Amino acid sequence: MTGKMIKLIVSDVDGTLVEDGSGGVNPELFDVILKLREKGIQFAIASGRPWASVEGAFEPVKKKIFYIANNGAYLGCHGRSLFVNPIEPELVREVIEAVRRHPDLSAIYAGQDGDYMDSENDALYRWMLEGYKFNIRRVKDVLALEDPCIKISIYKEQDVEHAAADIREAFQDRMKITLAGEMWMDCMAQGVNKGQAVKRLQESLEIRPEETMAFGDQLNDIEMLQQAYYSFAVANAREEVRKLARFQADSNKNDGVLKVLKQLL
Repeated sequence: MTGKMIKLIVSDVDGTLVEDGSGGVNPELFDVILKLREKGIQFAIASGRPWASVEGAFEPVKKKIFYIANNGAYLGCHGRSLFVNPIEPELVREVIEAVRRHPDLSAIYAGQDGDYMDSENDALYRWMLEGYKFNIRRVKDVLALEDPCIKISIYKEQDVEHAAADIREAFQDRMKITLAGEMWMDCMAQGVNKGQAVKRLQESLEIRPEETMAFGDQLNDIEMLQQAYYSFAVANAREEVRKLARFQADSNKNDGVLKVLKQLL
């Protein structure tokens, strides 16, 4: 594998580049991204986070990369939306009402340019604001918003997979529902995932999967990894992801993605 073979690199953020909920990307990565660009290699971030949160974490190179945000519901570059896929309003209402029937669950309502919550979970709000750097606002009722919803994130501090199992069962035939770690279950419009967004980006740039490298750690990264021949699971990835990926990188704590990219250079 050489840099000449690769034309597009796509990486997840939480759990892959950084520990979940951390905004601290290794600054060395920014220099590497710029050097990759000099070689004609495009770089995209594919995250469950909204684009504003991701862009803030990549400030030094924010105008040089693509953003696949909200698990593929949003595809864009600095200041420009290329593709947005909202959820049907009635479906949004049903999911939010289902979440409200669980006192131990909270929901984050993702609009195109910002996020909203009506949960009284103060610790979660502070974490969204200070940890994830979300452009998040507290509102009285998210169902009164006019901003179309592109993702609903269901939160529980531990084992959301079990706690929200009935919600997943009820809506999995009408939505794309995926796990983004121990704490998050993400709900998007049917057919939305990171892999579909990567495919759109590849087609617009005329880049093949054989010329694409991707890094991930969670179930919401699977379709993205399948869209790249050079698919890497970081060492701390879920077992299902490690089995699917063709290659393995070191863990996020050990800058596994950065190590592979430096080898490319």
